[in-house]
Amino acid sequence: MISVTLYTRLGCGLCEQAERDLQDLQKEYPIHLTVVDVDADPALQKAYALEVPVVAIGPYTLRAPFARQDLRMTLGAALDRQAQMEQIGGEAYRAKVERRQAVTTADRFSYWLSRHYLLLINLFLFLYVGLPFLAPTLKAVGADGPAEVIYTIYRPLCHQWAFRSWFLFGEQAYYPHRAAGIQGVISFEEATGISDASDPSRMQARAFEGNPVMGYKVALCQRDTAIWGAMLLFGVLYAVSGRRIPQIHWLIWVLLGVLPPALDGFSQLISQLPSEAIHAVLPYRESTPFLRSLTGFLFGWFTAWFGFPLFEETMADTRRLLSPKIIGTVEK
Repeated sequence: MISVTLYTRLGCGLCEQAERDLQDLQKEYPIHLTVVDVDADPALQKAYALEVPVVAIGPYTLRAPFARQDLRMTLGAALDRQAQMEQIGGEAYRAKVERRQAVTTADRFSYWLSRHYLLLINLFLFLYVGLPFLAPTLKAVGADGPAEVIYTIYRPLCHQWAFRSWFLFGEQAYYPHRAAGIQGVISFEEATGISDASDPSRMQARAFEGNPVMGYKVALCQRDTAIWGAMLLFGVLYAVSGRRIPQIHWLIWVLLGVLPPALDGFSQLISQLPSEAIHAVLPYRESTPFLRSLTGFLFGWFTAWFGFPLFEETMADTRRLLSPKIIGTVEK
């Protein structure tokens, strides 16, 4: 039996005629017909939108316009080729064809994942960004145990220095390091009495989670919150767009996504090394919440813009490969 896939769409007169012709030809040829609506998947729409109807018959493809005689000739050629291959390959070839046509659990999972991967990624990003905000909320209502679990989970993933974190339910949204030089706000040192001089490793700043007056810190630092939040925002917009936002060039990603946080982060890191020679060239600096959030957002946004369409391209290939196979099993 020859597998025949008709790529079509609603309201297409040529598509309806091709389907009728193929149904009639089923009486003459041993074919299994699968009809696929290209508008049901962005990948198929992109591949076939301007060419439907398209008919895939074994290794051959017919693109509109074509007549019933073209279908008959192509079916004959596909059947002749199959007979020749069976004669040459014997049982080994027939077994290979059967394996190729069989729908495995891996096929079903791959097809399901290729259709729902974006929802899974967005759910992960939502939880990854949301849980750090749940920690201070739990602290504020006295649920210290569950809050500590969240802080502990994120501790290997982020430095959690309180002077580089957002605070909820307190006097200020942030308590910056004194070296940031932000006027009009209480610095972290003033609010807590903890200073780098007394705690060079900054372990106290990491362990400090807040109090009823200052509020309680988010379990991710400001830059990480912006990175993952921007990726979530792009992921939602990408889903709303039907996964049609084109990929940006890698150079744009590097210039607008990677370079800003690298300059902000590494200049800060290098300037804080205990070296007079370095300080002579690059004075000690502490980035501000605004700069950390802005550069983090840029990195997350442009990384998602570069990565999501690339991932979609891979998933689209999977859907194009498996959709006739999976849909065909449903129609039997």
